[in-house]
Amino acid sequence: MPEPYRPPPLLLGSLALHAAAAVALAAAPRHWRAVAGLCFADHVTLAAASLWPRGQWVGPNLLRLPAGSPEESREIALTFDDGPDPQVTPRVLDLLDAAGMRATFFVIGRRARAHPDVVAEIARRGHRVENHTDTHPHLFACYPAGLLRREIERAQESVAAAAGRRPRLFRAPAGLRNPLLDWVLHNSGLRLVAWTRRGFDAIEKSPAAIARRLLGGLAPGDILLLHDGRATDPPAGNPVVLEVLPRVLDALAAQGLRSVPIPDPPGTAP
Repeated sequence: MPEPYRPPPLLLGSLALHAAAAVALAAAPRHWRAVAGLCFADHVTLAAASLWPRGQWVGPNLLRLPAGSPEESREIALTFDDGPDPQVTPRVLDLLDAAGMRATFFVIGRRARAHPDVVAEIARRGHRVENHTDTHPHLFACYPAGLLRREIERAQESVAAAAGRRPRLFRAPAGLRNPLLDWVLHNSGLRLVAWTRRGFDAIEKSPAAIARRLLGGLAPGDILLLHDGRATDPPAGNPVVLEVLPRVLDALAAQGLRSVPIPDPPGTAP
């Protein structure tokens, strides 16, 4: 049986502040401007904490491989978002296979329904297939709890049907969320994953620039973010991830690093 949900301290503090504000307004209505100002400041703080993709203030957020992946293991985690893409993803898989690397793919539910064979192939080749919402909505961070749950659960079902296993990890679109997401993820048995470094390959067209962002200061335990879906095309016309990934894989080999699927963080429900 899963443990009961424990709100993060910032959210508990916000709830306590609003309760105190209600009491203060009842006792001294003339001070409504000061109370409103405090509540507004609290909302700004919550919004900033939620919209910080690598932030931890509104719930646990995995930024590096969990403890238990020691330095001497020389492991990092390559992750790919926004797929599957029937043209790009198989070629990404071939590059990973040739290098003997494994990765984690955060897939979009509706794309998993459209290309279940590609999702099944990702899993068959020994990679993890995880949840990246059902439709990748741009306003995901503005959704109420019911819509968050619908986006997440429909993707859970679609990925499970294609890959044969329900996801245990979740990545928010662009890493943006709101304070309700932590509770929804807890109820779905999911853990939030961000990244250590990202290449911005969904918008950047220069493979060299993307590789520099990913490889500068690279260290064991890092989680790297690329995209096998919605990949930009450099002038040559080849999806940029297919130009960047060989550079990254060569650099990993040169540094004695290997990419592994992200393991379940401690406390994740089996």
